[in-house]
Amino acid sequence: MTARVGHTDNEIVIAAPLALTWEITNDLEAWPQLFSEYAEVEVVRREGRKTTFRLTMHPDENGQVWSWVSEREPDPVTHTVTARRVETGPFRFMDIRWEYQEVPGGTRMRWIQDFAMKPEAPVDDKGMTEHINRNSVVQMELIRDKVEQRARELGADPAAAVTG
Repeated sequence: MTARVGHTDNEIVIAAPLALTWEITNDLEAWPQLFSEYAEVEVVRREGRKTTFRLTMHPDENGQVWSWVSEREPDPVTHTVTARRVETGPFRFMDIRWEYQEVPGGTRMRWIQDFAMKPEAPVDDKGMTEHINRNSVVQMELIRDKVEQRARELGADPAAAVTG
């Protein structure tokens, strides 16, 4: 029997240089100011480039506060980040890959998420896929707007580093 899993793949182009986009979006301690859904980030441990951290969300519509531990490892050479939930909560597993690429007009930021829900989770793989796809658009647009605002404040040219 093959396990059914959820998969999402979302991307956005940010009119800002890759280096600035990378710096802002990989500053974990500032995620509560970058994402609208996160109330707190607590770094648990740093080992080389890998960071283990607790992420706590704002209460949902039912007053439930969700919190979990994840680990995240950025690779500044390939401009990719691999992450996974250590405390999986309602997920059997959750793996996330962030990819950054210079493109004409700025930086393409892509989030690829592979996961499976536990049988007792309040939503199944299909429902979580739909939720993540909806929410990723909202969060990516917020991040885009904040990074682009910072780029304007710095006078950064989003196309400066793009060649060809």
